[in-house]
Amino acid sequence: MEYTTLGDTGVTVSRLCLGCMSFGDSDWREWVRGEEFGHELVERARDLGINFFDTANMYSRGESERILGDALGEDIDEQVIATKGFFQMDDDDPNSGGLSRKSIEQELDASRERLGVDTIDFYQTHRYDYKTPVEETMRALDDAVRREKVRYLGASSMWAHQFADMLHMSDRLGLERFATMQNHYNLAYREEEREMLPLCEREGIGVMPWSPLARGFLARPHEEYLTTTRAETDDYAQAHPYADNGGREVNERVEELADEKDASMAQIALAWLLHKDRVDAPIIGTSSIEHLEEAVAALDISLSDSDIEHLEEPYRPVPVSGHE
Repeated sequence: MEYTTLGDTGVTVSRLCLGCMSFGDSDWREWVRGEEFGHELVERARDLGINFFDTANMYSRGESERILGDALGEDIDEQVIATKGFFQMDDDDPNSGGLSRKSIEQELDASRERLGVDTIDFYQTHRYDYKTPVEETMRALDDAVRREKVRYLGASSMWAHQFADMLHMSDRLGLERFATMQNHYNLAYREEEREMLPLCEREGIGVMPWSPLARGFLARPHEEYLTTTRAETDDYAQAHPYADNGGREVNERVEELADEKDASMAQIALAWLLHKDRVDAPIIGTSSIEHLEEAVAALDISLSDSDIEHLEEPYRPVPVSGHE
């Protein structure tokens, strides 16, 4: 395993972050696996040197957080834990979602209890809240840090101008500012290169992209991808424009390079991200131990400048996706 410093925080994390969306309750999403698998996956990740884990309160309605906390057990303080809040948790309680002070305080406490920790390392806003004033959100998050319920703040997908506004609000009011950005970025979706990634580089923000394999689109030939359980049952997989504007050719070039290097397509797609200086730790989600081991092996794959140029060349702009 390789390690890096996450943005300007000084926190040392593994170059790969284990995303914990794949375990919990299959009633939530068909492709989600249960508690036993979650424990096995976390144990193997730790064996491989991964010390960075990302989850969210909405993953299986809290089950992912609970399983992660149980799996790490007494050693949880030795790991780096990130979770998120924003999406409504209780259909009967409109204040169980959003980024109001009430929502942040009650959902943060619920996440701490499920994880079994007093302090969460990175607490992230899962999306931008159009209904709550930015100042209220930032003051509530600042209070969470001051009360030692959270060590660092992070954000997830939003427009770059929104993220800049939130950073500016923190600076102007002397509040804790965001330290990380969890954004949508992979070889088949590169719109973040225009504004968000340059902003993060300028501000010293750690970058931990979600969906590095484009929800599986970059892990197998595109004609096979449509037959997978994930593609057939995950509405979000079909909503993203991975196959558009050169996406299929990008997929074909990943397959071609994988054959040349005796690697899997997933390893080539991950290696591409790991070669990006602006990326600290891609979040890998997997439903098998074998795929986890395969992802870690991608750290050993070296891509030349010409390899990277060949992979990137077919890409054309696509509509922004993942902010909602």
